[in-house]
Amino acid sequence: METVFRALADPTRRALLDALFREDGQTLVALTAPHDMTRIAVAKHLRLLEEAGLVVTRRRGREKLHFLNAVPIRLIHDRWVSKYTEGWTAGLVDLKSELEQTMEKIFEIYIRTSPERLWEAITDPAIRAKYHFGAGVESDWTPGSPYVLKHPATEDPLVEGENLEVDPPRRLVQSMHAVWGESASAAGTSRVTWEIEPVGDSCRLTVTHDQLSPDAPDELYGGWPMILSGLKTWLETGEQLTTPGSQMYGDR
Repeated sequence: METVFRALADPTRRALLDALFREDGQTLVALTAPHDMTRIAVAKHLRLLEEAGLVVTRRRGREKLHFLNAVPIRLIHDRWVSKYTEGWTAGLVDLKSELEQTMEKIFEIYIRTSPERLWEAITDPAIRAKYHFGAGVESDWTPGSPYVLKHPATEDPLVEGENLEVDPPRRLVQSMHAVWGESASAAGTSRVTWEIEPVGDSCRLTVTHDQLSPDAPDELYGGWPMILSGLKTWLETGEQLTTPGSQMYGDR
């Protein structure tokens, strides 16, 4: 977490994160425009933000796009903030609290575990419920098969979809139709891609939620930082997060 604190200590880097909060998926040129700095100087700041895990990049043709990754800030919140001031800070750490004109969200986290154990935690109903707001996922995990995300307190599923790609323990691509409420259901079907990459004794997990409609409500993707923070905590400690935000649906 020290690298995250150091990255956030600089006002220019905070301004870059604010810019990505307002509009995700920007190029270096776009991010440089508001600053009285050279592209090289802004690129150095972005590199430090990448090293801290606060920014994730993706190539789209010739362009390199930068995306805000809220997971490290969520981890700081869960470790240092929530036990003292959960109530008034909730609005600060829910970074995706406004509708944004974008169709892709990327979240990245490092977890000290094996790819096989991480895959199990994603696909096993009992384990999934420990960090996904009490909801477990049910499927036979074959390509083209359906899956549902269900909470024991409700008869109807919260999410329905299809397993588009199943490549354990490396990659899982799923369509996602949230049906837990009218606004979520009206947003239609999006796509979630889980990518697992071994890094030493750990794994880098990248979750890409894309094919979102431009007016998709933030309830569709705003929970990912809490979910992934809970997943990391469970795999590394065997414990569940106890912050109100992480257990907000646990007692339904």
